[in-house]
Amino acid sequence: MSTPYDFDLFVIGGGSGGVRAARMAAQTGARVGLAEAAELGGTCVNVGCIPKKLYSYAAGYAESFEEAAGYGWQLPGEPVFDWSHLKSQRAKEISRLNGIYASLLKNAGVTLVTGWAQLADAHTVEVDGKRYTARHLLVATGGMPFVPDIPGREHIVTSDAMFDLDPFPRRLLVVGGGYIACEFASIFNGLDAKVTLLHRRAHLLTGFDDDVRQFLANEMGKAGVDVRLNCEVASVTRTADGLVATLARGQQIEADTVLFATGRVPNTQGLGLEAAGVALDERGAIAVDAHYRSSVPSIYAVGDVSTRVQLTPVALAEAMVVVDELFGKGKRRLDYEFIPTAVFTHPNIGTCGYGELDARAKFGQVTVFSSEFKSLRHTLSGRSERTFMKLVVDTKSDRVVGLHMVGADAGEVVQGFAVAMRAGATKAMFDSTVGIHPTAAEEFVTMREPMPG
Repeated sequence: MSTPYDFDLFVIGGGSGGVRAARMAAQTGARVGLAEAAELGGTCVNVGCIPKKLYSYAAGYAESFEEAAGYGWQLPGEPVFDWSHLKSQRAKEISRLNGIYASLLKNAGVTLVTGWAQLADAHTVEVDGKRYTARHLLVATGGMPFVPDIPGREHIVTSDAMFDLDPFPRRLLVVGGGYIACEFASIFNGLDAKVTLLHRRAHLLTGFDDDVRQFLANEMGKAGVDVRLNCEVASVTRTADGLVATLARGQQIEADTVLFATGRVPNTQGLGLEAAGVALDERGAIAVDAHYRSSVPSIYAVGDVSTRVQLTPVALAEAMVVVDELFGKGKRRLDYEFIPTAVFTHPNIGTCGYGELDARAKFGQVTVFSSEFKSLRHTLSGRSERTFMKLVVDTKSDRVVGLHMVGADAGEVVQGFAVAMRAGATKAMFDSTVGIHPTAAEEFVTMREPMPG
């Protein structure tokens, strides 16, 4: 049967959510187009999750060299770090991943259009003067770093620039207290930069469990990061010796690089959303319903450009819901409760479910278990790093509703426990599970004494 449209689905944005939606839709037999102006893979692949984790590994080797002596290893000399080599190796890997994304789209039969796409109306996209029509449109353009408008803003860099800095910043000032700020502070501290982390609030990592936030700040401080809270930058100026950040209270901090990691905003500018009649929320994100449909029925949005949780795996899952809605049985849903996440600071954070305060607000009475200890690795390493674990239990049902860890490989540990929490595991089930000894993870199934109160 003939159709008035060029495509059944046209996707704007070749990041994680967009590529997943395009590929899976094409595999159902739908005619799919995708427009991307930059490298495929979006923020996560190019300037986010993947390169950040690679650099985190690089920083981790410095810790390992330091610890090796406690285990009998003698290095012939002081380790030498080659920043240029790391950048080159990272670039090769990201280029490889870009190619994989292109191959996935091509093999699925997706038509790839290179260029900046704009909505012309509810069914039309324009890319470099050429128009494409589609029965359904999906906006998956992600988010972008936000930098406040302060004097000297032109001297500030965002997270996008951190992977290719030249030269390596011996003095780094990081402004912000979220995932990105804490991760880059840890990474560059591990790579031997002198790092100062400023945050305008009283605690890092808003939204995380309070004990986790405090414990991480302490550990980062012990590792050498100068963590300063309740501070704001008023201006940045360039001098003969680098940059000077002047704080709201008048103090000054000298740096080679000033990174502002003060949040991300939805990438909705210049997409023609207004012309198509797409409504935005108060944050400037595309407002969507439970099926990720915007105010225009033919236009959908997933990932950081819309109004849900800003995590790459969430964008992937949302894309699958949209594909099922449009080309499947329409029964797939995404439950946003008990989504696990990790922060690749040193040490790592892994968490799933509710922090203690949020759990008390939702469930009423909760029982809390926590443990802090030096891991077996550090009994000989000579390092003072400690591990923190916490369980939050809904007292009435005995269900574990919050699980939190600060320590080595926390993300790897929590991913497994997240399955149990999705399945409704109770504290009794945790208690009856045999631990793997000796591991840090076994602490989650051996905590017996609740915290007072």
